[in-house]
Amino acid sequence: MMLSRGAILTNQQAKALLAFAARTTTTTPVSSASAVSPSSGGSQFPRPVRQEPGKVRLGFVPEEWFQFFYKKTGVTGPYVFATTLSTYLISKEIYVMEHEYYTGLSLLIFCIVGVKKLGPPLAKYLDKEIDEYEKAWNSGREEEKKILAEQIEDEKNLQKSAEGQLLLTEAKKQNVALQLEAAYRARLFSVYETVKKRLDYQVARITAERQVHHKNLVDYVVRKVLASITPDQEKANINKCIADLKTLSKAR
Repeated sequence: MMLSRGAILTNQQAKALLAFAARTTTTTPVSSASAVSPSSGGSQFPRPVRQEPGKVRLGFVPEEWFQFFYKKTGVTGPYVFATTLSTYLISKEIYVMEHEYYTGLSLLIFCIVGVKKLGPPLAKYLDKEIDEYEKAWNSGREEEKKILAEQIEDEKNLQKSAEGQLLLTEAKKQNVALQLEAAYRARLFSVYETVKKRLDYQVARITAERQVHHKNLVDYVVRKVLASITPDQEKANINKCIADLKTLSKAR
């Protein structure tokens, strides 16, 4: 049974490999999309699953045989039926026990002894080989999953970097806007300074003109007043001033 188990698993794995090779060489993007079936879990060729042999009794009788009789005849039914059938076949000479029978009986004994003695070590060896074979396949899958997970993380990091680039671009836009605002304010202040200088110039010019006009007017009035005074009036004024000074000096 252990040998048959190893043969079944090897056959299933070979079929799976052939199916995978045929799918990779013959399918196209359209056919591969149509090959996906919801009932098969998203793939036309499901992954092979390791199978265990069914339970047996007496080394070769399936457990289903006994379960079939339990519901109708009870526990002893299978054994009674087998004994009765064997007795009937032998007594009616339907099954003749000639020399081939004893040869087959001997071979059966040898097979049973071989299975009981060599079966467990051989099964352990085959199970170990199957486990190593499955581990090799799973290691490749795990490595590929790890690589894909790393690629996904790298993609996420690249997306975060792209978001950072957007933030950097927005910061650059704000920086350019601040520079434009600073240049605008500098030019506005330059215009203010230029206008202020021109206004100050106009104020200074008007003030200077007023001072010149005032001086000229005063000089003109003084000249006219001096020109209107006669020598007699000037002499009389001088005498009057001297008299006033004398009066003031006496008063002190």
